[in-house]
Amino acid sequence: MVALSAFFKLNQLGSNVKQEILAGLTTFVTMAYIIIVNPKILEAAGMPFGPSMVATILSASFGTLLMGLYANRPFAIAPYMGENAFIAFTVVKVMGYSWQTALGAIFISGVLFAILTFFKVRSWLADAIPESLKIGLGVGIGLFLSFIGLNETGIVRLGVEGAPVHIGDFHQPSVLLAVLGFLLIGFLIIKRTNGAIFIGILAVTAIGFVLGIAPFPDRWMSLPPDIGPIFLKLDIAGAFTWGLFSVILTIFVMAFLDTLGTLLALALRANLLDEKGNLPEIEKPMMADAISTIFASLLGTTTTGAYIESATGIAAGGKSGLTALVVAILFLSALFFAPFLSSIPAFAYGPSLIIVGAMMISPIARLKFDDYTEVLPVFCIIVMMSFTYNIGIGMTAGFLVYPLFKILGGKRDEIQTGLWVLALLSLLFFVFYPY
Repeated sequence: MVALSAFFKLNQLGSNVKQEILAGLTTFVTMAYIIIVNPKILEAAGMPFGPSMVATILSASFGTLLMGLYANRPFAIAPYMGENAFIAFTVVKVMGYSWQTALGAIFISGVLFAILTFFKVRSWLADAIPESLKIGLGVGIGLFLSFIGLNETGIVRLGVEGAPVHIGDFHQPSVLLAVLGFLLIGFLIIKRTNGAIFIGILAVTAIGFVLGIAPFPDRWMSLPPDIGPIFLKLDIAGAFTWGLFSVILTIFVMAFLDTLGTLLALALRANLLDEKGNLPEIEKPMMADAISTIFASLLGTTTTGAYIESATGIAAGGKSGLTALVVAILFLSALFFAPFLSSIPAFAYGPSLIIVGAMMISPIARLKFDDYTEVLPVFCIIVMMSFTYNIGIGMTAGFLVYPLFKILGGKRDEIQTGLWVLALLSLLFFVFYPY
């Protein structure tokens, strides 16, 4: 315990081993759905479920381990939602490329990430983002998390034309349990109970099992499937074609901005930003996600990066890489415990996402509401993230309109050079995005 505290500098961070372990458990439980969801999505591209599940677990474990031991940050890494759907449904199903070629495009994007990180281009761009946009990223991702939680639990559901969202059916026991989970976690947080989020998730899961609302797993353990059918099957040469340029560019911009925004939002929530609003040594977590993306493509899965669900572990007290190390170990255990882990219902972990969203909106108080050249870009980020259900679209919208409003407001000198680069990347994103 003493050695762990010293290695991860827990005393300096005001944390302890018990707190970090609990934070890791909380993060893992809220993002364990990716173990099943990612391979299910990639099945549409013709990738077999079993091997894809193993690749998902191994890439998440490797990337998160790198994040913990190398970057010493409480951020978990896993295959990105959004990017996996883009590969499966657009690149393969619509554009007609093979999943092997798509993996080759992901490999190329990962190498580009690593090169740009090594030469500190990505950190230069991150430092060019003004504080107001960083606030917008944090608040936007918080509300996005809450919307995911509301939707996953059934508290909010799809509506009809003219009313796209609708209140859920409160006659459903699962919805009522989700509300109970929200109230329970909220009560425990108000009482400053250690591990409030994790306790709430476990309690609601247990109630769901006992009442038969969620099926109790018929088995707890199983041997992992063979990863052979997708391991090292990427087609890098096939990705070096003009037709794949738009695919590589889209993957690159989506993952680049997703990671950048997520890291800054999580760092803001964890109070890891310095007095200038920057994340010290940001190259380390960025390099962790770049290397893990390369590794993921070799294993046979899609782009990886920092996960917004890490905010639940941060809210539970995670401040160091020990939180990430715990998540990495739990992902490895999932190779054998996938039947049980996949049985944790959405109505149990969904309330934690709603709660974390509430925790992430406080920085909005620092926004200069009398300066609309700052307010309007932040507003674009927040509403576009939430209402398009896409983090990348929200970020790119903010990066695009910020310099425009600054010019219109006669404040061109407040735009740093790096932000012009981000605006250009954002413009390319909207030009090549597969609508």
